Amino acid sequence: MINRYETVFILTPVLSDDQVKETVKKYEATLKGLGAKITLNDNWGLRKLAYPIQKKTTGFYHLFEYELEGAEIAKLELDMKRDEKIMRFLSVRMDKHSIAFAESRINRGKKAAPKADAKA
Repeated sequence: MINRYETVFILTPVLSDDQVKETVKKYEATLKGLGAKITLNDNWGLRKLAYPIQKKTTGFYHLFEYELEGAEIAKLELDMKRDEKIMRFLSVRMDKHSIAFAESRINRGKKAAPKADAKA
């Protein structure tokens, strides 16, 4: 059965911007290879952690929202567990309330986007 999921992961802060982008592209390709339809790919940037992880106090956060067969999540999580660039991750199946909230957040972001001035 296809469900909607969100996965948040934290990359180690010692990576360069290119390494972060490369890792995100890798997991985007992994999701697509598993048959996922990605609805949101959101980079949250470098943030302070609530507590140290592997003696690090910051990390690069990233969020994926996607639709995927439930059995395929284990394959994605196994890849993330094996990747030394990922300090933590969490995958959650979204219920109808979290889906509605996520869609309203996306739509609100589209409305708030600055529009190009026609006079320029």
